[in-house]
Amino acid sequence: MSQEPNSETTPLMIRPAREADLPSVVALLAADSLGAGREVPPGPNGKVLDPAYGKAFAAMSMQGGNELLVAEIDGAVVGCLQFTVIHGVSRRGMSRAQIEGVRVASSQRGQQVGQRLMAFAIERARSLGCGLVQLTTDQTRPDAHRFYERLGFKASHIGMKLPLD
Repeated sequence: MSQEPNSETTPLMIRPAREADLPSVVALLAADSLGAGREVPPGPNGKVLDPAYGKAFAAMSMQGGNELLVAEIDGAVVGCLQFTVIHGVSRRGMSRAQIEGVRVASSQRGQQVGQRLMAFAIERARSLGCGLVQLTTDQTRPDAHRFYERLGFKASHIGMKLPLD
């Protein structure tokens, strides 16, 4: 399920994540103001990755229709997103794809990595019979809002969350 590099742009491979990718994915998630307070990436000095990430990855891998995708350039993970198919009864039984945790390495922003990663996920949703792709984005991320709007997403709903801590 990988996307072949495109010679006209940065050579980018999009593929399902492997457990060995988790340190890079967690580092991407932690590299912004939101993730900095939520995530615990492995660090220098031999700090190991919190086992909770491995447990979550294993649970995702066992659940059909739930996968972590990574974008890779020259063997380095430079982007990621979680892609989940949700089957439902509403909208005449339409399946939808949920996209979460979209991140692109700061060194790769403006290089179409995010656009290509999202295009891959949207096409994947279409090929799996989904009639809708949905996502949420934090209110404090206006650059992300503009990015998603450029891709054709509309802010048609108000998202709400209830922390269960």
